[in-house]
Amino acid sequence: MKIQKTPICKVGVRHFKVNTKRKGEIERVEKFVVAPDGSKLERKWYLVDATDVPLGRLASQVAKILMGKHKPTYTPHVDTGDFVIIINASKVKLTGKKLDQKIYYRYSGYPGGLKERTAREMLQKHPERVIKLAVKRMLPKTRLGAKMLKKLKIFTGPEHIHEAQKPETIELVK
Repeated sequence: MKIQKTPICKVGVRHFKVNTKRKGEIERVEKFVVAPDGSKLERKWYLVDATDVPLGRLASQVAKILMGKHKPTYTPHVDTGDFVIIINASKVKLTGKKLDQKIYYRYSGYPGGLKERTAREMLQKHPERVIKLAVKRMLPKTRLGAKMLKKLKIFTGPEHIHEAQKPETIELVK
């Protein structure tokens, strides 16, 4: 049996001159991801409806798309993932007694500054934060993970502002 190597993506760099008003001509550096065949890696946009989808399943599948693990060109040290738009964040489902037993903590850094909220309160006040925290905790805890999280767009209702990107609707496993 012959083991086939996975194609590895690389980071490409392009230097060019730019004229500015205050400083005159400066050198600018553009970094981009290069696919194994040498072409620039294009990112797709996906639309996910969170209505009645369990929070953990939604977060794990979205994190996989943000990291790029669904592509054959996945490389752990390069951000090869796509953009994800989540709509209807307020209708996400929590199973069991998690609505009342799951607690979200915030700490201000001062003595006595520990704040806590249940999942029910969070879903009423900030439903997009519940999904963002779940996805964030499934991404790498590095600068690369923070860069991946910026590609996640969450909206409480059914409308979103990214129509111009022509997102592709995908169904998640429920």
